[in-house]
Amino acid sequence: MAALCCEFGDLVQIKKQLITVISLCKERGLLHSGKWASELAFALDPLPKDELPPAAPFTEDDAQDLDALTLAKSYFDLKEYDRSAYFLKGCCSQKAYFLYMYSRYLSGEKKKDDETVDSLGPLEKGQVRNEALRELRVELSKKHNAGELDGFTLYLYGVVLRKLDLLKEAVEVFVEAIHALPLHWGAWLELSNLVTNIEMLKSLSLPDCWTKDFFMAHMYTELQMIKEALQKYQNLIEAGFSKSTYIISQIAVAYHNIRDIDQALALFNELRDQDPYRIDNMDTFSNLLYVKSMKPELSYLAHNLVEIDKYRVETCCVIGNYYSLRSQHEKAALYFQRALKLNPRCLGAWTLMGHEYMEMKNTSAAIQAYRHAIEVNKRDYRAWYGLGQTYEILKMPFYCLYYYRKAHQLRPNDSRMLVALGESYEKLSQQVEGKKCYWRAYSVGDVEKMALLKLAKLHEQLNESDDAAQCYMLYIQDIFYCGEQLEHLEVSTALRYLGQYYFKNKLYDEASLCAQRCCDYNDAREEGKALLRQISQVRDQIETPSADLFAPLSNNNTPVRRVSPLNLISFTP
Repeated sequence: MAALCCEFGDLVQIKKQLITVISLCKERGLLHSGKWASELAFALDPLPKDELPPAAPFTEDDAQDLDALTLAKSYFDLKEYDRSAYFLKGCCSQKAYFLYMYSRYLSGEKKKDDETVDSLGPLEKGQVRNEALRELRVELSKKHNAGELDGFTLYLYGVVLRKLDLLKEAVEVFVEAIHALPLHWGAWLELSNLVTNIEMLKSLSLPDCWTKDFFMAHMYTELQMIKEALQKYQNLIEAGFSKSTYIISQIAVAYHNIRDIDQALALFNELRDQDPYRIDNMDTFSNLLYVKSMKPELSYLAHNLVEIDKYRVETCCVIGNYYSLRSQHEKAALYFQRALKLNPRCLGAWTLMGHEYMEMKNTSAAIQAYRHAIEVNKRDYRAWYGLGQTYEILKMPFYCLYYYRKAHQLRPNDSRMLVALGESYEKLSQQVEGKKCYWRAYSVGDVEKMALLKLAKLHEQLNESDDAAQCYMLYIQDIFYCGEQLEHLEVSTALRYLGQYYFKNKLYDEASLCAQRCCDYNDAREEGKALLRQISQVRDQIETPSADLFAPLSNNNTPVRRVSPLNLISFTP
């Protein structure tokens, strides 16, 4: 924190830097970077008039190109990119050269998107490419080798390289762009999309600037290192950015990623109070409302966003989630397709569309959608997990194992990935690996309360009755302590097994308690009554000595707590 305080000690200086970079971004049509800087600047106290930063220095080249640049920028703002580029050709200033190259790049992107929308559906977008990329690369490469590119043009060169799948070169150029202009958030964001793991992040040579802390917090969130991300954002809040809606939204996303749904919902509601017309991140908010089955709130959010801007990607995703919650999966898929027509690189829309195709039993379309999501972002564990589920439906366990492993690598402490891995190993008759996965899922905090049950059933299949009994005991204890109302079938299965287990081991008091509890469940009632009759008959014949309930039940290697069933039988679900 000390280093951070040192960097953030002069908030007035940071505010001046933000005001300067906002102006630079606006002049070059870099709207999203300008918006990010503006939101941060708004979170800081206003500067008095005499503290405002001076205008950027004006060179002879700038004066020479002023009229052409003013005209071209007006065309650029109206999305007439070819026209803008035409009037900038031959200009000498750095600002005019960037806008000239950026206009050509955006012209190619617009034509590519138009061709994709006109001729192909989102799933069949094929190999439609921006035809301007290769020419831009050649021209920018020459300037780069001559050392004539400024921070903004280096950023554009990096984007061109990324689009051409020259990722290693792109990373190097983005790092160079960040060193040349550390305050340009767009370059940091592009770099973040190319960082695949923590080792790669540590190997990057980044400038010591206050924006690095925002970048590291963003990267920790992306790499699912949520504890570290939350600490970074807390430090930024303490350093003076407590009013920043950007930081609130990022903390909410971080809580969403670790499935702390209540905390994330509270933050999104706070965000909506502070910025009621905000659309950014509202698709993530709708995911949370979907998981909690909050239909009225999701309906209100969808209607509200339609009133603000119905042609935003986030709005389409929210409406898609709303229809999905109502089980209208065809309509939901249609809105996710609309989102992808607006932005073919929208990660959430690809993944959610894959889920909808799964619901409609269209596995081939689901596989395509998930693969597109991975193309956009290889760190999207939901797409890897979705592919695993799809191949599970197609009964292809080797494929399942591959995709679930990928999802597990991205989310090592997510019990759902571990349970899915365990099931895959079980289907491939690799029971030892399956047992390890189920136990690990229980150890990291089993979200769905299924790991112990599956582990118990696996022990049961392998005739490891002592271990099966211990797992069933832990399962029942977990369910009853949590007060969770799960399917009675699963609890009754555990009670049935434990009743028979204790009966075979001549622990008739415990067997009798399990049998009595079985009578609470319709599907186990008859078996419970039958076991009580058997116990009664045996007791008539023999006097049973009391047993040590805490004696070890097995020498097997499965690491489990020894739990007395009498302690947990007294709980009620």
